[in-house]
Amino acid sequence: MRKVLALLLMLGSASAAFGFDGNDPRDHPTSGRSDHRGDRGGHDDSAFAHDNDAVVRWKTIVGNITVSNNDAVGGINPGTTPWSTLGGRASVNLVTGQVSFDVDGLVLNGGNATGTPGGVDQVEGSLICDAGMQDQTIFTTTPVQLNAQGNADFSGTFNTIPGTCTNPLFLIRIGPDLPGANQRWIATGAVRSFGDSHGQN
Repeated sequence: MRKVLALLLMLGSASAAFGFDGNDPRDHPTSGRSDHRGDRGGHDDSAFAHDNDAVVRWKTIVGNITVSNNDAVGGINPGTTPWSTLGGRASVNLVTGQVSFDVDGLVLNGGNATGTPGGVDQVEGSLICDAGMQDQTIFTTTPVQLNAQGNADFSGTFNTIPGTCTNPLFLIRIGPDLPGANQRWIATGAVRSFGDSHGQN
């Protein structure tokens, strides 16, 4: 009996010496738990992903190369002669109504006035929302001068704030000082993107 007791005492001493107290966390699997330390002090980028989608931008402006009314945009017919540009850009803030555009080298590409703006000395910018749909809306800037080199720029606001705008399109149109032209479109914004950039507009 004394030998058995001595053996039990030896085993107890060995357990204590090696720290087997049954509380080692490695003995308790933590399956199903997530470590959230990576969130400390950070932000969920997805929460900010659409903060600036109200700003619509067109990287360049391209001339209208067709003259068919089949290419009407939202009921606005194209010019009767092709036009070309050297470039430009446009931007609209759907929440504030802020709008800006500039176009360079907007000139006729054909006819007896080719390479010049011809008789067009004013242009305006139009935002078309939901083109061709029943709830289509059009917002147009005041006209600005188109100089002899085909350059024009505008910065201001629409009279009405667009708000929600599905499939926004941007057109450069002949100004109202040529009534016979019926404010046809002669150039369009191209390479559209959504989101603010460098705090503009």
